[in-house]
Amino acid sequence: MELKNAVAVVTGANRGLGRHLAVQLVGRGAKVYGAVRRPETMDVPGVIPLRLDVLDEVSVQEAARAASDATLLINNAGISTGATLMRGDVAEVRREMETNFFGPLTATRAFAPVIEGNGGGAVLNVLSALSWFHPAALGSYAASKAAAWALTGATRDELAPRGIAVSALHVGYMDTDMAAEVPADQKVAAADVAAQALHGIETGLPEILADETSRYVKQGLSAAPRASAS
Repeated sequence: MELKNAVAVVTGANRGLGRHLAVQLVGRGAKVYGAVRRPETMDVPGVIPLRLDVLDEVSVQEAARAASDATLLINNAGISTGATLMRGDVAEVRREMETNFFGPLTATRAFAPVIEGNGGGAVLNVLSALSWFHPAALGSYAASKAAAWALTGATRDELAPRGIAVSALHVGYMDTDMAAEVPADQKVAAADVAAQALHGIETGLPEILADETSRYVKQGLSAAPRASAS
């Protein structure tokens, strides 16, 4: 997909990876809507603020009507609560699944007809190496990203006949607020991840592996599961 003159909607575009994606898309000549819960926080030059809350289907539908020229949707908005599946607050587990799985699903359902009507384009879902690796300490987050990976594969097949390519971006620790407690030498720069993501969209990659961690974990999918310590 050619990004020059594309019309992109980036959810969660006011900070972290979303902000870098918005900045770089503008730099590549795209028209960019920064889709955020509070439009007044969207201060990237050249980006059009757009109210969108992935937990509010009405706001998503309104955003799709407002951005009626969209050809690219980047489902970047997400949360990590740190909840475990056995002992974590079930409300937090549900909130994580609502945001990280149902959020991209709702946005994709709303924007797919728009993108199709504009001649086709692409959807990118921002996922994680934890789509494939599921440590107990991050069980809720990993489960939501695994579900979003399944969503990506299924919608890729469903939307291909409508001229819409669907890709997944996987990364381990990234230098954003979500990984603030992680040592710097274990994180990759969000700007580098954004550049790889946009290159992947341009070249039509179905899976974009943005760092060594995601590549290593993906390679290990064929290995037999290890037995848990007793």
